[in-house]
Amino acid sequence: MHKKLTIDEDTRGKRFDVAATEMLPMLSRAYVHVLIAGKRILLNGEQQKAGYKLRVGDVITTDFDASEIDQIADIDLPILYEDDNVLVINKPEGVISHSRGRYWNEPSVASFIRQKTHLKTATGSYPIAGERAGIVHRLDRATSGVMICAKNAETLSLLQKQFSERKVKKTYMAVVKGHMKPAEAIIDMPIERNPKAPSTFRVGANGKQSQTKYTVVESREDYDLVKLEPVTGRTHQLRVHLTHQKHPIVGDTLYNGEPADRLLLHAFSLEITLPGNERKTFEAPLPEAFKTVGKS
Repeated sequence: MHKKLTIDEDTRGKRFDVAATEMLPMLSRAYVHVLIAGKRILLNGEQQKAGYKLRVGDVITTDFDASEIDQIADIDLPILYEDDNVLVINKPEGVISHSRGRYWNEPSVASFIRQKTHLKTATGSYPIAGERAGIVHRLDRATSGVMICAKNAETLSLLQKQFSERKVKKTYMAVVKGHMKPAEAIIDMPIERNPKAPSTFRVGANGKQSQTKYTVVESREDYDLVKLEPVTGRTHQLRVHLTHQKHPIVGDTLYNGEPADRLLLHAFSLEITLPGNERKTFEAPLPEAFKTVGKS
């Protein structure tokens, strides 16, 4: 696939890797970085840094072979709902939302969306571009459950705006160690990045406002099955709040949880307004693993 793009007034100032990804919308930006590093995508005939800011007259060229996309294997995910604008899936635990870094060629929710939309596009192009194409919101790799995705740019913008304005109602289910007291409350504690472990977060006075409503659904021997309703949407919010309460989620070894075969955190339901102003609620059945922990 030989492509060429000459930078004009409308595209100047963009990052080199961003413009290259828009040229090759079937690829993740992480894979575009691999091609740039391998001199498969050039700027003015030479290798250039991915973050270079483009100028009028610059020329991007590529000799990328489209067959290489086959290195990213197809993935089959459970579909809860689908129409012309959205795709709602029950994301299995262990599946990433979108490729990144060294996982550029790993099947993901984003690659699944590209599979689905590509099959429905007669021209062979993708309706939306970029490594996160169609990703409205993320679920951690270890978290399962309801995830809504967009099949076109207009829907992507509409849904993302609802998340940013907190007009989406999300409900999670988790199994935690011990018994939460009281059985129903709101955890209102700010969350900040943990400087001692930058990949994790913690409750801290300098953090962002974070609120989680919880309700104990069922108590078992040494565990509680808990319904969680995040008011805010901070990274690792539920995991951090529960750990701070000294009731870490089972399987959450990153936050001192009891070891298990998987993280027992599941996105159970999602209420959102679809294009056409239709308000809908989607649910993903509770996995069997959640039903047996703590039961003799």
